[in-house]
Amino acid sequence: MSDWEPKIIAFFCNWCTYGAADLAGVSRLQYPPNIRVIRVPCSGRISTKFILSAFREGADGVWVSGCHPGDCHYIEGNYYARKKFLLFKNLMDHMGIEPGRLHFAWISSAESTKFQKIATEVCDSVKQAGPSIQFNKRAGLPAQAHLS
Repeated sequence: MSDWEPKIIAFFCNWCTYGAADLAGVSRLQYPPNIRVIRVPCSGRISTKFILSAFREGADGVWVSGCHPGDCHYIEGNYYARKKFLLFKNLMDHMGIEPGRLHFAWISSAESTKFQKIATEVCDSVKQAGPSIQFNKRAGLPAQAHLS
């Protein structure tokens, strides 16, 4: 297990967090390579089905990040995202999913050092939780185990 590295799926707002990730790369800031980015128009566009699907397809952690509240390019998208994800995170806790697997953050396009810091924190948190097998359809569980 010491060689194990987490697979983290990240849904980033095109206008803010994706820009911060790009700036971090251009600035040669070091952050964990475990993050697979999916660029979306707005964090408010993320469906909870996307998050569950990422876990089901083998992600050990999921990170959703967008513009700071009040700075959304689509006016209120991040407010909808914040409400939706607070409720969803409570549901995940209720389902017994470790809190260290699901992360949310607000990062503007100019905050490359904040991006670097949070990327490292997310990776460390998911590493601490260990490999995810609860939703993973590739974990070798019988089909009926997924339904219970």
